Amino acid sequence: MSALIHCQNISKSFGSKRLFKDLTIGVDDQDRVGIIGPNGSGKSTLVKIMAGHEEEDDGIVTRRKHIRLAYIAQESSFDPDATVFETVERAAREAGLRTEELVPQVRETLGRTGFHNGEQPVGPLSGGWQKRLAIACGFVQNPDVMLLDEPTNHLDLEGMQWLAQLMSQAPFAWLMVSHDRWFLEHATNKVAELNNRYPDGIFLSTGTYSDFLLQREEYQHAQTQQAQALSGKVRREVEWLRRGPKARTTKAKSRIDSAHALQAELADTTARLHQGNTEVDFVGSGRKTKRLIVGEQLGKKFGAAPLIKEVEVVLSPGMRVGLLGHNGSGKSTLLKLLAKTIEPDKGTVTHAEDLQVVYFDQHREQLNPTFTLRETMLDSGDHVTYRERPMHIVSWAKRFQFRAEQLDLRIDRLSGGEQARAVIARLMLKPADV
Repeated sequence: MSALIHCQNISKSFGSKRLFKDLTIGVDDQDRVGIIGPNGSGKSTLVKIMAGHEEEDDGIVTRRKHIRLAYIAQESSFDPDATVFETVERAAREAGLRTEELVPQVRETLGRTGFHNGEQPVGPLSGGWQKRLAIACGFVQNPDVMLLDEPTNHLDLEGMQWLAQLMSQAPFAWLMVSHDRWFLEHATNKVAELNNRYPDGIFLSTGTYSDFLLQREEYQHAQTQQAQALSGKVRREVEWLRRGPKARTTKAKSRIDSAHALQAELADTTARLHQGNTEVDFVGSGRKTKRLIVGEQLGKKFGAAPLIKEVEVVLSPGMRVGLLGHNGSGKSTLLKLLAKTIEPDKGTVTHAEDLQVVYFDQHREQLNPTFTLRETMLDSGDHVTYRERPMHIVSWAKRFQFRAEQLDLRIDRLSGGEQARAVIARLMLKPADV
């Protein structure tokens, strides 16, 4: 039987930015594929192309006849006034479920995805529970294949375990973009990495994430050995070229052409093997104040139920605090209270005098989608100031793995990971106490 979805030699670019070229990948029955790769490598775009939400520039995408396909986007947009039941019911109707099976199917799906009260409104749901709702909307469609774009982003530890169990028992094939290694280890049977370091732009392995790491290490070792052998061959050919051979015969001309081709191949292989990483640090203000932020008897509620109650927090210089909790327990709300972006219903938040707080929110609300990357990174001119020294915007952008030609791209044309890097690049120019 043919593949559920098959992409053959597809290419995609946005302006001058090429995401991938001549990429081939497919999803077969029983496949549970995890997609990984650097930010901006085209993971989300690939999933959109497979789902039919984006057009490829070149190549062929085929889907099995009469296939039922569910697509879970990285960010979902729900009616905040609708109930959970109404939201999933709408997804079921749009998928063409018969009226007599609609209500039982919705109820069964809500129970499977952890919703015990279908009448609760969508608006107050946390990011993690909204993600569960999006997954419920996918499951209720009874798909043959599900395509998911980073559904693990907003899930807590319990939610991650729940999703891994849910997807490992799913009666359909799926392909999912995820950066979570634990999930990839426990739920997938194939892992594919999109990365320009590979000649085909992709490295596909069979098995768990551990199997992927082992197979990738073996591949990279073989590539390194090949590069070393190629380097020796190029060195010998360069020495021959330096003797100034004349292209008087067909054999001599062929060897000269071959030597130049070997040099180009070595340059390409070396570049792919040595793709750089970002090295940059936040700038601290050096403040010695013992109590930077103090939260006393903090309380906050949305609707009738208290989300945070009588919380006490003290942040001092040098502290590194990890905040854990179930989805909907108030983690993001507590951060907003401490940053003073929202007001508590009860209690007080006190900042040290002239405290400088750098706050990164999970939804990247600081970004204006119509701004270019250049406009986001700096207010005016061509230079930023980092550690009291000027740096050209191109050099600053490269530290965050952006190319010069991307500076004039609008923010809404960047991937989610690239948008996050743009926010961090802006925030890192600010001295911070917290």
